[in-house]
Amino acid sequence: MKLVAVTSCPTGIAHTYMAAEALQMAAKDLGYEIKVETQGSVGAENVITDQDLKEADAVIIAADTNVDKGRFEGMPMVVVSVKDAIKDAEGLIKQAISAKATTTKKVEENKTVDRKERKGIYKHLMTGVSFMIPFVVAGGLLIAIGFALGGIYVYKTPGTLAETLFSTGKQAFAFMLPVLAGYIAYSIADRPGLVPGFVGGALASNIGAGFIGALVAGLLAGYIVALIKKYVKLPKTVEGLMPVLIIPLLSTIVIAVIMTFILGKPMAAINNGLVAWLKSLQGANAALLGAVLGCFMAFDMGGPFNKAAYLFGTGTLATGGTTIMAAVMAAGMVPPLGIALATVIAKRKFSEQEREAGKAAWALGLSFITEGAIPFAAADPLRVIPSIMIGSAITGALSMMFGATLAVPHGGVWVLFIPHVVTQLLPYIASIVVGTVVSALILSSVKKNVA
Repeated sequence: MKLVAVTSCPTGIAHTYMAAEALQMAAKDLGYEIKVETQGSVGAENVITDQDLKEADAVIIAADTNVDKGRFEGMPMVVVSVKDAIKDAEGLIKQAISAKATTTKKVEENKTVDRKERKGIYKHLMTGVSFMIPFVVAGGLLIAIGFALGGIYVYKTPGTLAETLFSTGKQAFAFMLPVLAGYIAYSIADRPGLVPGFVGGALASNIGAGFIGALVAGLLAGYIVALIKKYVKLPKTVEGLMPVLIIPLLSTIVIAVIMTFILGKPMAAINNGLVAWLKSLQGANAALLGAVLGCFMAFDMGGPFNKAAYLFGTGTLATGGTTIMAAVMAAGMVPPLGIALATVIAKRKFSEQEREAGKAAWALGLSFITEGAIPFAAADPLRVIPSIMIGSAITGALSMMFGATLAVPHGGVWVLFIPHVVTQLLPYIASIVVGTVVSALILSSVKKNVA
């Protein structure tokens, strides 16, 4: 018995590979052969070949981004969230083996309408975010390195290495909104969605509609293209013009009119209001927002709540509101770090296997991979999740109160010491340490000794 699988998560850093490993281990335990293609941040790896498809008896797609199912047409297929593969890989394999051969269309129709629509929009947004993140990371770090080499007035020294890095970083940042909108549209309508999506994102940037405008533009562009493909029919003699002329032209005109004359000003007003509100947050209000973001980051560790907080954080990078991004990253580091510390200070309450996993959690937490806490939360959710939520909430609140800012959306401790990436560095580190210790102490006190 041979299976093939595809795993993919929005950031392509943790869930993608954790799900692949879980499926491989479960298949080995069951005595089956499996090949898992990972569509992570570095692209597709261990790609499924035509020969693999000929030999495969079933397909598993564990993804929270849009994965092309066309190549698996007619094969027994199970389509689930990437977290489902991490939680119950063995059950998923058994489900795939017992699945009936079905078309991609039928796979989609088997889901309830409400769940499909909710899942669809989430997948589209996360697909856009996954393509956007490298631009934000590269842009933010290049700007920071430029400042480090040339000082805060680096832009006044054109032609120097420092100014070149700085201006290149700004240019990379400028692609953020078009890429976000373009790939949201791509997720909805495939390649025909790219042109109106990119144009809509660029318009959102130019008119000041910001991150919210780009999200709306991407969704609109994708659904506009989908409608054109469905309702605009041409004679067969000129049908070839649809993908190269009719769809890009019509969809771009429509999205341009909507963004410029209908939604542009309201979206810009909302974006400006959000920026002003974020900048006005001080004291208790800032702490409350940080605590809420911290709870979201820890509640489902890579799920919809976690991704919503992360999406909010990355969105504020476009407006300069990097206090939010700082709070989000700090809070996201706490769950695995708190658990790792608990395995050290309360060894009797963790099995030998959990203590070994705790060693890996140190590295995952320091790298801002919140998913490092998932195995522990899955084993004992009622004790672990509240413990890490409290610690993350405290860290988020402290980070906001200290006014710490972060210029990049990822990297964990490894970016903290690059000049100008983080402000209020020592208080920021202190907020992470405090949350980690609190989570560890609470978890150590509520967990029972291992028999």
